[in-house]
Amino acid sequence: MAKVKQPLEENGIHRAKMWEIMMYALNNTSTNTYMVVVGYISYFLIGIVGLASVLAGSIVTIMRVWDGVTDPFVGMMVDKTNGKFGKNRPFIAIGQIIMFATTFVMFNFIPKMGTGVRFIAFIIIYMIYIIGYTCQCVVTKSAQTCLTNDPKQRPIFAMCDTVYNIVLMNIMFPIIVTDVLVPKFTLTAEANAAEIASLVAQNPALAGIVEKSGGSLSAFYNPGLFTTMQLMFGGLSAVFAVCAIIALWRKDNPKYFGLGTTQKVGIKDYVDTLAHNRAIQMLVVSASTDKLFMSTKSNATVMICLFGIIFGNYAAYSSYSQITSIPICLISILLMNKIARQMGQKASMLVGTWGGIIGSIAITLFLFFFNPKGDASKFSLPAFRLIRPDTWGTLFTGWTTTALIFVLLVIAWSGVQALSSSIVITMTADCADYEVYRTGKYVPGLMGTLFSFVDKLVSSLAATVVALFYSMVGFKDALPDTMTPYSDGIFWATIGCFVLLPIVGWLCNVVAMHFYPLTKEKMEEIQAEIGRIKAEAAAKQA
Repeated sequence: MAKVKQPLEENGIHRAKMWEIMMYALNNTSTNTYMVVVGYISYFLIGIVGLASVLAGSIVTIMRVWDGVTDPFVGMMVDKTNGKFGKNRPFIAIGQIIMFATTFVMFNFIPKMGTGVRFIAFIIIYMIYIIGYTCQCVVTKSAQTCLTNDPKQRPIFAMCDTVYNIVLMNIMFPIIVTDVLVPKFTLTAEANAAEIASLVAQNPALAGIVEKSGGSLSAFYNPGLFTTMQLMFGGLSAVFAVCAIIALWRKDNPKYFGLGTTQKVGIKDYVDTLAHNRAIQMLVVSASTDKLFMSTKSNATVMICLFGIIFGNYAAYSSYSQITSIPICLISILLMNKIARQMGQKASMLVGTWGGIIGSIAITLFLFFFNPKGDASKFSLPAFRLIRPDTWGTLFTGWTTTALIFVLLVIAWSGVQALSSSIVITMTADCADYEVYRTGKYVPGLMGTLFSFVDKLVSSLAATVVALFYSMVGFKDALPDTMTPYSDGIFWATIGCFVLLPIVGWLCNVVAMHFYPLTKEKMEEIQAEIGRIKAEAAAKQA
């Protein structure tokens, strides 16, 4: 029997077209593209600006706090905006322009400045960059409510977002960085002595790094890596942003804002929301602690240490990403379709949380008993690349037992855990609808930026936590890189960041979700009540 197509609007429920959800989800991918590039900023601060590793981590933390501080102000601007181009679309465009301009100036001009002014210039430029990042990032959450209020449709955003980010983080990014940029910009003493000497003359902070590396220079300290990444990923981010703007063109109008009427929202409304909206309170606690330790897990330095030092084979990072990406996608999508769409988003959060805890324990025990200790012969993967058909035949060759078990554990771990990390964005839309139900006020900007504000303040500690972990095992002036030899200290610092700390965040999830009120049944009640109020208002106007 053919499936009956649901109408776009009925009984207070308004839905998006499938292509609109798919393209709108690219807004998060757009900002994540810049986040990936800026993820290596500690190396830029150490090698180009000239800071010690712990201080570099602290600066990143302080800037992340500034990122959080800007959120409420941008959120208020979104809530008060209702112009010709809608409430959300202008902020995507403004944010994208600011991010491209500031990163271009940062990576192209700071290395050419005098060493005495580089730090000040970096702080100013990076602060402006963060304002742009916040402008675009807030739309990922604020536009959720106007795009669709169907509880069964909202998880589709999370499914698309999961696919896009896995494609970006696990396929595209590792190929470009690991297979193309790192080999291109790594300089050896034998082949690039003159170029290394020139870079050291321009950037005196590189002298000690080159000396510790036996005269060679890692690509992560080469300014050319950053300028190239900025153009590549900045252009890609712009394409994603345009797609998101097109996706919102039909729904970004007052008809789909809250009760469908223009409202004035003041500081008192914000204070009341903060004090009495239990849903957003618990979501902030859950997601911010989870995000902090997930950020340490995926930190660039941690990945370099895990694959480049512990496994002794950084090139395997790209193969690992290619091999695990599709299975992780399939597991997470199947589980979201079954759990989030049928049982509700709260249930999805809890299943993903417990899956993360169990998986972390399993991987910790495995790495403890089967530690390669930098021996690349014990950790070998096929030279497999999804976008290169000539490598597909190698998928079942070249495996070591350690690598095979590790990959299988990570696929199961990440596939289930994605339920909790991916569903958070759409849960903020539920919180915004709950506020409409509770008070009649439509404040999606506040909901999105309140969540982001606390999330960023807490997760801002990630870079500092990573730097502190490695400083405790001897890396006070520079972070480990692909040329650093293995040590037990590096092993335990990496295990702590990669699998142990995330358990703390997931335990906080369990506690917070116990008090989170928005079950599947509650959301159905909320949407029915909002629909009733809008129908009564329309009847009166008629």
